[in-house]
Amino acid sequence: MLSSQSSTKDIIDHIAIVVDDIERSLNYYTHKFKCKTIFSDKTWAILQFENIKLSLVVKEEHPPHIAIIDNSIINDPQSKTHRDKSISKYIVDLDNNFLELISYNKNKY
Repeated sequence: MLSSQSSTKDIIDHIAIVVDDIERSLNYYTHKFKCKTIFSDKTWAILQFENIKLSLVVKEEHPPHIAIIDNSIINDPQSKTHRDKSISKYIVDLDNNFLELISYNKNKY
């Protein structure tokens, strides 16, 4: 059982899955489900569902992962700024699953 030091809960920002073709997968998800495209290019797309975002990624760019909001990484030298101006870094859990700690705070450095 997980416990937390604070009374607030962490927020899962998105779940990322690896796909073979971003455009084809984007077309599939937007026609099959009620969701909105937030961003897309040849290597990455993000869809907004009612309760969470789904990222479609190619394996050469990103591993499959769960992204959790964590503003403490803003000034971490291991974090990096992405195309959408988010700031993140990857860590692994005890079973080698990738977790992306992500912040949308634009005040890095």
